Amino acid sequence: MSGLVKAELRKLFTTRLWWIMLLVMLLLAALRLGFLIAFAGVEQNGAALPARDSAQWAETAWSAGAAGGIFAMILGVVLVTSEYRYQTITGTFLATPRRNRVIVAKLVAGLLVGALFSLAVLVFQAATVIPAVTLSGGEFSLSASRIPQISLGILMTLALYAVFGIGLGALVRNQIAGIIGAIVWAYVIENIFIGIPALQSVGKWLPGGAAQALLSIDLDVAGLGVPEWLPAWAGALVLIGYGLLFAAVATATTVRRDIT
Repeated sequence: MSGLVKAELRKLFTTRLWWIMLLVMLLLAALRLGFLIAFAGVEQNGAALPARDSAQWAETAWSAGAAGGIFAMILGVVLVTSEYRYQTITGTFLATPRRNRVIVAKLVAGLLVGALFSLAVLVFQAATVIPAVTLSGGEFSLSASRIPQISLGILMTLALYAVFGIGLGALVRNQIAGIIGAIVWAYVIENIFIGIPALQSVGKWLPGGAAQALLSIDLDVAGLGVPEWLPAWAGALVLIGYGLLFAAVATATTVRRDIT
C-alpha cells in the first residue's frame, strides 16, 4: 500500500498544479489577513472587528486559513479525474487490478496533501499574526486565542476536503465538471445554508458548518447574528463522517463502473 501511496504522490508532485494551488491559497490567506489587519478595531454600522492587540483578533485571524479547503478539494478532484482525462486510469488499474486499493491510496495521498497545505498556511499565519499582535502592543497567547484548537480545525478541514474532492472526482469523472462542482458547493451552496438564518439549522450539519463548529469563531462583522454551531467535538465527528462517506462513495463508484 505504501508503494501505491508514493505513486499517487509522485503523480501529483510531478505536475505544476499542486504548487500553483498552494501559492493561490497563500495569496488568499494573505488577502484575508490584510483585510483583518487593515480594519482591526474599525466600527461600521454598529459592528466592528476586534483590535489587533486582543486575543479575539488573533483568534479570528488565525482561522483565516480554513478558507483554503476549496484548494484541497480541487486537488482531490484532480487526483482522480486527471487519470480519466489523460487515459492513464487503464494502466493504473492494470498495474493494480484491485481498484479499491487504488482509491484507498488516493485517499491517503489526499489526506497527506491536505495536511501539507494546512501546515504551509499555519506557518504563513504564524509569520503574520504573531508580529501583528506584538507590534500592536498586545501579548500573543496560544491558550487565550485558542490557537491549538483552531490549528487542529484547519488541519482536519483541509485534509478531509481533499477526501471530499476525491469522492466527487470518482463520482463525476469529468475534470471540469468536478472542479466546477467543488467551487459551486464551497462558495454557493454552503454559503447559502450557512449565511441565511432560516437555513442555518441545516447548514450547521454540512461540511462547511462542521468546520466552522470545529473552529468555533463567533465573530459577527455583518451584524446578522452568530449561527448556532454544533459543539466543537460534534463538528469534528461530522467532518470525519463526511470524509468516510465520500471515501465510501469514491470506492463504490470506481469499483462498480466500467472505465471504457
